[in-house]
Amino acid sequence: MNPSAAIATVLLDELIRQGVREIVLAPGSRSAPLAYAAEAAERAGRVRLHVRVDERSAAYLALGLAKASRMPVPVITTSGTAVANLYPAVLEAHHGYVPMILLTADRPQELRGTGANQTTDQVKLFAGATRWFHEFGTPERRPDQQAIWRSVIGRAVAESRGYPSGDPGPVHLNVPLRDPLVPDTLDDDATDWPEPLTGRPHGEAWLSLRRPDSHARRGVVTGSGIAPVPRTLVLLGDLPASQQSSELAELADAAGWPIMAEPFGAYRRGRVTPNGPLLLRAHEWVDDHLPERVLIGGRVTLDREVARLLRNPAVTVEAVTPLTSWADPGHVVRRVHDWDDIERSHQAVASCVDRAWASQWRTAGQVVAAAAVPLIEASWPSGPAVARTVVHNLPADAGLYVGSSNTARDLDLARDPREITHGVVAVGNRGLAGIDGVVSSAIGFALARAPHPAAALVGDLTFLHDTNALLIGPHEARPDLTIVVMNDNGGGIFGTLEPGKEALAGPFERIFATPTDTDISALCAAHGIEHEYVDDADALADRIAKPGKGIRVCEVRISRAGQREFRAELGAAAAAALAPKATP
Repeated sequence: MNPSAAIATVLLDELIRQGVREIVLAPGSRSAPLAYAAEAAERAGRVRLHVRVDERSAAYLALGLAKASRMPVPVITTSGTAVANLYPAVLEAHHGYVPMILLTADRPQELRGTGANQTTDQVKLFAGATRWFHEFGTPERRPDQQAIWRSVIGRAVAESRGYPSGDPGPVHLNVPLRDPLVPDTLDDDATDWPEPLTGRPHGEAWLSLRRPDSHARRGVVTGSGIAPVPRTLVLLGDLPASQQSSELAELADAAGWPIMAEPFGAYRRGRVTPNGPLLLRAHEWVDDHLPERVLIGGRVTLDREVARLLRNPAVTVEAVTPLTSWADPGHVVRRVHDWDDIERSHQAVASCVDRAWASQWRTAGQVVAAAAVPLIEASWPSGPAVARTVVHNLPADAGLYVGSSNTARDLDLARDPREITHGVVAVGNRGLAGIDGVVSSAIGFALARAPHPAAALVGDLTFLHDTNALLIGPHEARPDLTIVVMNDNGGGIFGTLEPGKEALAGPFERIFATPTDTDISALCAAHGIEHEYVDDADALADRIAKPGKGIRVCEVRISRAGQREFRAELGAAAAAALAPKATP
């Protein structure tokens, strides 16, 4: 066995001992030893290997797999620009707290800075976007290396999972490799190596991990619990793990507090306000029924009306976080609680709610829904109507991957969380909320959650930005995934923002709307992906409720015209429904 094959064999073996069960490979020459080791591990039934020809798609595939499993997924690449193409997914994983391991092959030190082909400086290439970086020494034919290699893998998995920092995220391992880069045979063994490469006995990991003391998190108040403030409104945003939404929602249920939630996570939805963003547009009603406190879990990013509420000086804002950090873009948070405070606070807050006030919030949500839902359903095929059709027809325990921009906002406006089927989990790339890599992430998410059904809801630009996600070879696993593409032929979100003002209409179409006129059906045909135009709500509901096999695309064509006006109409309807009624 040559040195490159030896280190690759040990690294892959120790990753699996640490609990890794999915590996993504983007093939290349310098990374050949790692590719052979990964393929051998899959043949042995120890891991599932996914091969992708595009590094950016490979990295987002790993991200989607890890969002579902919360275990780090290694991405193997060759050297040079292959490594740089991981950067968008690394940034998303960094800001979204998704565990990943970037296992990048490199030239040995003697070839760096010499103009050798496909050689660049890969050391700390991702700068502060990784939880930890380590470069292995170039492996040599000598003893006393296995302990180093295995120990590094143990720490890499630990750092990626959030030990000891508390914040999961990406880790970069750079692996310099010398020729020869291929084994002598496919069944190459290590009997001639200077030391045993078998690791600890009985498949034990080299390094055993113990969860760190969460109470040591910098800046987070711990131990005192969450106070029983009667008029508390709970806001659920995007959290690292979907079940964390459930944990905070259960505390709200115990207290009786109303909940407003963005469309991410998995939670019991009985107390969640339907069409919540619309209720907040009824400014007069909200100001008359202000909460004493808003308790925030996760990052709340979709609606500007939330920021308006949080800026009100009469409202105390507190955050609860499972991390060492918390979101506070408005600089309004006065107190930060450790996530463990949720469990220890159940008894203290039980039934503490101001019942009359909470009842008013629940009634207001029902009134807004009664006013808004008929408008949304009659607006088909608008973005909110399509989003509502998708989320309300998902089967039990389905997963939904949500695109950024208008898609997430349409879903936030239109859904009634009380009517969503039990067990549905919704996630998105909300770390940086970019449109790149969403289709690859959705495919990874669907693969990790199988056999549960999965769907993705994206805009046309999000879909087109990641069409390399459909480059899946005939030997690779394909999920059962229905991708709904809301095609408004461009960037519809800009029409709802400041550039969409009528006074600025002149250059809007070219520099913001950016229509592409791409034939999505032809693109799908080129990749052998089933495609269907869907032009009515009942047909779309049927496709979502009865998932098919493999990847299929349902394209719904919607108009960019009138989106700004329709959102204004919905907001006005909510405000009118909650306006004080004139007395005779």
